[in-house]
Amino acid sequence: MDIQVTAEKDILKEAAEILLENLTPSKAARFWASWQVGHIDYLQWRDDEFAEETVATLYEKVARYQVQVDENQSN
Repeated sequence: MDIQVTAEKDILKEAAEILLENLTPSKAARFWASWQVGHIDYLQWRDDEFAEETVATLYEKVARYQVQVDENQSN
């Protein structure tokens, strides 16, 4: 019987994706800062997470997110 052990890096990446899907970026950042100060290489994660992004694509995502938030608040 083989046991598959998921690498810690993969678990942290999945957790980061879940947080970013369910929290605003500022809340996720505050969570990470308060939860694991010094235990995660934030700069490496940031470079990996946003490797394909530009200022323009990030702006579009923020704008879409804000529209979604505004729509949810008006309902």
